Amino acid sequence: MRLPGPLSDLEILHPVHHSDASFDTPSQAVDEICARYDAATAFLRDHFADVMATGKVAGRYRAFYPKLTVTTTSFAKVDSRLAYGHMSEPGTYSTTISRPDLFRNYLTQQIGLIVQNHGVSVTVGTSDTPIPLHFALPEGAHVEGSIEERIQRPLRDVFDVPDLNVTNDDIVNGTAGMDANGERALAPFTAQRVDYSLARLAHYTATSPSFFQNHVLFTNYQFYMDEFVAFAHAALERGEYDSFVEPGNRITTREGTTGTLAGKLPQMPTYHLTRADGSGITMVNIGVGPSNAKTITDHIAVLRPHAWLMLGHCAGLRHSQSLGDYVLAHAYVREDHVLDDDLPVWVPIPALAEVQVALEDAVEEITGLRGYELKKIMRTGTVVTIDNRNWELRDQSGPVQRLSQSRAIGLDMESATIAANGFRFRVPYGTLLCVSDKPLHGELKLPGMATDFYKRQVAQHLLIGIRAMEKLSEMPLERLHSRKLRSFEETAFL
Repeated sequence: MRLPGPLSDLEILHPVHHSDASFDTPSQAVDEICARYDAATAFLRDHFADVMATGKVAGRYRAFYPKLTVTTTSFAKVDSRLAYGHMSEPGTYSTTISRPDLFRNYLTQQIGLIVQNHGVSVTVGTSDTPIPLHFALPEGAHVEGSIEERIQRPLRDVFDVPDLNVTNDDIVNGTAGMDANGERALAPFTAQRVDYSLARLAHYTATSPSFFQNHVLFTNYQFYMDEFVAFAHAALERGEYDSFVEPGNRITTREGTTGTLAGKLPQMPTYHLTRADGSGITMVNIGVGPSNAKTITDHIAVLRPHAWLMLGHCAGLRHSQSLGDYVLAHAYVREDHVLDDDLPVWVPIPALAEVQVALEDAVEEITGLRGYELKKIMRTGTVVTIDNRNWELRDQSGPVQRLSQSRAIGLDMESATIAANGFRFRVPYGTLLCVSDKPLHGELKLPGMATDFYKRQVAQHLLIGIRAMEKLSEMPLERLHSRKLRSFEETAFL
């Protein structure tokens, strides 16, 4: 076979294609997916190494992602309380799959639910989506530009490269529909979309995606990360977690430390307090602004976490608030604008009861205040997220009126973005902020005030977030991943 057009001088070389195989046992299906994926990526790596070593090109090297397909011919009667694990109507559903080694437990669980709920087998085959060379290489590897000089033609002439046409969020945004074969999406992300995000996660966080846990805390201050490091080492000593991973993939256990810290902090420093089953906690310093908040949640979403929470600082908007008070968001005003094209601003972002209760219970537990007494230090209300850090410098008549009309009690630059992307990606979300200044009332964040505030409040705020995550980790998944985040037609996979 030869390619048409300007690449017709190169024959397409690919691994041996095997026939589709059907399975009733989830673990066997995942084993087959792993075998096909390993063979495909090994083919690309081996030929790339050969080209780099010899400078000779025998053809265009191409391998394809594995494909998982399920067909159901009836409206199966399943437990109506389930938000995932079943197809809404008869038809054929499929997805391409990458990194089955990383997603083995997830794939086994999701396939098992489909087999159980529909009484059908699943089919593992080879898709028609090529694997880009970049995503077949080991983590940390780089494709050197010098290869083009070595082979006297562009890299994309010889190996496939990432294709933005199949690296998008059409499925989660609800705009995908059926594909050309009349098949609907089985999972929320395609293989190349997953690969793209895994590569970005390693870049932004300086840690391997394999270390990410199912419960993710976000913050906008490094003070919280310093406190998280101290908490993590103490928790390891108590035997509550298995390991602690820092940027550069330095791993600490009770037995010792391996690896070295990253030479410099990455754009979004990330730390992982891990357990073998993934029920630990990942914490990310996303920095300031809605762009960062969207960027990191776009990529963490492919790991299908069970919850993410924002722990940050905000401007208190009410006279009755004091520095150090907590704000539990139950609604959001979205003036961040970064998600307007993906999630219209008229879409409500509801508070999730399970997350709200976990956060409030954690505040009570850590502060020792309960009931009416809790109102002294915490308010539940609307949080405004904006994209202009210096909003105070504008004429205040318009902004203040909008803030008052919305009944807002806090203002920041990240919370609504994180909550909206949680809603969009079907990841349970929540926000607990701490009032660090009151610009509308003349209490600006001055250096001395900030230092005292951080020393007093950060440790307690972090403990509240960790305790809330521990409560959520004890909750059954079918309760946490509820139907309120699912649209009319959803993927069977969570």
